[in-house]
Amino acid sequence: MDATDLLLHPVRLRIVHALSGGRLRTASELCEHLTDVPRTSIYRHLGLLVDGGMVEVGDERRVRGAVERSYRLRADRRTIAPEEGGAMTTDAHRRGFAAAMAVLIAEFNAYLDRPGAEPFTDSVSYRQGTLWLSPDELAGMLEGLRELVAPLVANGPGEGRRPYLISPILFPGGDSPDE
Repeated sequence: MDATDLLLHPVRLRIVHALSGGRLRTASELCEHLTDVPRTSIYRHLGLLVDGGMVEVGDERRVRGAVERSYRLRADRRTIAPEEGGAMTTDAHRRGFAAAMAVLIAEFNAYLDRPGAEPFTDSVSYRQGTLWLSPDELAGMLEGLRELVAPLVANGPGEGRRPYLISPILFPGGDSPDE
């Protein structure tokens, strides 16, 4: 299975999100985190992610005679390469976007269902706006975002830190007046 097919599934995307940020989780912890997904589905998709080189066993320990494995994202994991993304059909992009939105909605609902969820206090944001940009301005904005976010991606769990999902979505909003 190529990286595109591996990642364009809502359950697998949610498992990848649950393991992001250097988190090490057992299959049972993933089941507790993804309560709306059947346990058998989590095990099946976790196996596909391991077989596909996206996830690896980070630790093993004996628990009541059984081996409990903890999983993490592989540092050298496959991603959708630019040539794969460029070769995707419009239907594949639709499936990918729908899968990403399904994951985002599920993660947002899980957040809201947590005891003590306070969207305003937690700086939850879901705004949409239009920017009129030339190709050079777009390239500059994207580079600025990369420079802003890149140093923070290396952050791991720590005192006073909590994980935040960031999901930038960018696409042309319509025809420009001169087209």
